[in-house]
Amino acid sequence: MNNIKFVEPHNIEKRSFELIQKELGDIILDPEKEPIIKRAIHTSADFDYLENLCFSENAIKNAKHAIKNGATIVTDTNMALAGINKKVAAKYGVNVHCFMADEDVFTEAEERGETRATISMERASKIEGPVIFAIGNAPTALIKLHEIIKEGKFKPELIIGVPVGFVNVVEAKELIMSLENLEYIVAKGRKGGSNIAAAICNALLYNI
Repeated sequence: MNNIKFVEPHNIEKRSFELIQKELGDIILDPEKEPIIKRAIHTSADFDYLENLCFSENAIKNAKHAIKNGATIVTDTNMALAGINKKVAAKYGVNVHCFMADEDVFTEAEERGETRATISMERASKIEGPVIFAIGNAPTALIKLHEIIKEGKFKPELIIGVPVGFVNVVEAKELIMSLENLEYIVAKGRKGGSNIAAAICNALLYNI
């Protein structure tokens, strides 16, 4: 217990980022990507996000422009939905939505033998105005988005593709990164999660 240091509650996050920077040492990050990478590390305590976060050329620019224009952020879990800072989002007229718990989505998924994530992405593709997807759990969401985009039916401003797991996770992320003229932030490999999806959204919202 003698090694425990008291940190005032309002300084805990600030101190965490100081420790992250200290551990980074001489590593210099792209200034545009730095807040996103550091917040992913802060959320997970996993420095692998230094290497596995992949950004398309205009991902951050597109996302910030969309946010300024009152984008809708669509998540694939209520956990990610809960983690996004609604107060900051509201400053820009940004709505945050998750269709996964909607009763009619559940019913349609049962009837069609599809995942709720698949049905949710179909619903989200009908939203008017700029849309940002924050996918932290369901690779089937990315697979459906890939299909919709390939068919030319819909093009989001950004896909945050960070589902975690083993089944089709790596492959679904690669599908998103294979699309031409699509902006994305993807965590290559198996790592990710709803917390990472929310963290990336917050990093974008905090650094407009």
